Amino acid sequence: MKKIYFVTVFCALVSLSISSCKKESFLDQTQSTTLNEQTVFADSAYTMNFLNGIYSDVGFSSSPTRFSNIYTTYPGLESACDESEAYVSGGGNTFIQFVSGTVNSSIVSKDAWQNCYSDIRAVNMFLKHLPTAPLTVTLKKRVKAEARFLRAWYYFILVEHYGGVPLVGDTLYTASDVIPQVRDTYEKCVNYITQECDSAAAYLPWVQTGNEYGRVNKAACKSLKARILLYAASPLFNGGGIATSEPLKSLTGYPTYDKTRWKLAQDAALEVMGGQYSLYIDNTTAPGYGFYKVFTLRKSSEMIFAKMKDNNRDLEDIWLPPSTMSKPITFPYLEFINAFGMNNGLPITDPASGYDSNNPYSNRDPRFNYSVIHDQTPVMRRPEIMQFPVNLYIDATNPSKVTSGVDAIYKGTLTGYYPYKMVDQTVAPSWFNTLTPRCMPLIRYAEVLLNFAEARNEYLDAPDQQVYDAVEAIRQRAGLNPYKLTAGLTQADMRKVIQTERRVELAFEGHRFWDVRRWKIASQTDNVMMHGTEPTKTASGTTYKTIEVRKHNFVDKMYLWPIPESEVSKDPKLLQNPGY
Repeated sequence: MKKIYFVTVFCALVSLSISSCKKESFLDQTQSTTLNEQTVFADSAYTMNFLNGIYSDVGFSSSPTRFSNIYTTYPGLESACDESEAYVSGGGNTFIQFVSGTVNSSIVSKDAWQNCYSDIRAVNMFLKHLPTAPLTVTLKKRVKAEARFLRAWYYFILVEHYGGVPLVGDTLYTASDVIPQVRDTYEKCVNYITQECDSAAAYLPWVQTGNEYGRVNKAACKSLKARILLYAASPLFNGGGIATSEPLKSLTGYPTYDKTRWKLAQDAALEVMGGQYSLYIDNTTAPGYGFYKVFTLRKSSEMIFAKMKDNNRDLEDIWLPPSTMSKPITFPYLEFINAFGMNNGLPITDPASGYDSNNPYSNRDPRFNYSVIHDQTPVMRRPEIMQFPVNLYIDATNPSKVTSGVDAIYKGTLTGYYPYKMVDQTVAPSWFNTLTPRCMPLIRYAEVLLNFAEARNEYLDAPDQQVYDAVEAIRQRAGLNPYKLTAGLTQADMRKVIQTERRVELAFEGHRFWDVRRWKIASQTDNVMMHGTEPTKTASGTTYKTIEVRKHNFVDKMYLWPIPESEVSKDPKLLQNPGY
């Protein structure tokens, strides 16, 4: 950690400019040179810009290009689980390691450990100098709260990766200090994060407005608290961990199960519900249109915390088919496709759903067409400034059975699908004046509702009306008709519904990889052959053949990440996670 601390904070001091949201955002571009620790915190603008720099990493863990390097754009966690297939099949990239079951501590990405501890140290430096910084008393209280939330945020990322980690508190170590490398227990880390969230929330408004929009607010603090408590109550950490003996049992979770942890998670989510946030709903323009539109907006009633961005086409450049001039890097699996039910709210496996395997994309959950590009999905292209259907089929009417173009199965897509989630349908890649104000979501109100529903369902012996209401609110906004669930569901039935809703509602937002782990079902979801669809055009219509794409391999040690070997080798007291 010593090397991480000092290299990265030096960089933070000499490079305090961030080019992000230039309008209606606090991340305005600032030029600064020849700075050191003393000059930064003697100037109000530089002090605030130092804090803004700590914000810059908030979205790295869930980034759709997380595992990229300076040479190549690679995907993120969506291609390390059962959501989608990456466009590359070999190499030592972290997402390939998780897919193949070969992850190990010597080659796994160090970004979670390095980025988080670097930013935690930056927070501690900020808090050390804040009392003497030339800011008003009121502003100092607010930015101190923001910094404490950010520290809790980065600790949460560490804990979801590794379990219990070393807590450094407010200590700011120097180069000559012996930095403790002993891991704190999972319980202590959870308590620390929740306490920091509560302390920060006391000094922040529910909603940030004007030029402060995008900064941490009270709802973000309460929502992070609810998320970490939900994780803590989940099977992997609530007495069901993979460690067999102490001290690793207490480092990687709670040694014993406690049902009341679900109530703590439920109560934390309730602190956000009924406040100033709500689902963004528009079923008038089209069924489920609000689910699409919310991701194209900079501001909405639903976005609690986001990675602020300038107007961009980031997702359009990496997800859309090649014919749009995009360079797609990931392709949804058929297993993800089949998670979407029908527009009548029934799963496709229900005989009453009306699902037709010969016409598989008709009458699906409206979120499906807003999340996935399939054969004949209309997609915007330039310079025509209009939508064209994407041809993904093999043309069997041609004697040579040629593919239908650069977008087709085996040529452009490896699974027969492209991602469409969060894409602005009016924006085309590689076109200079087509951008969207979209910011990448980190906490949405939809997640809060699902967190509440899951926690309450697990705490009760059977779901009550409050559980139904939370889940049905998500389904109603999705445009399902009817959106109501069957009365009298058992706890197990509702658990399955909630897990499916999380899978489709929160897809490609960085949740699925962690959900299947904390539910302790990754050994089923991520240890199977993954599939795609081969559409073939014939004289009588299009047929759809299921194809094998890749066998995923999962072993129990992969429920947690290995601590990077370079860190463990510095001090034997930094115990490695089980199996590594």
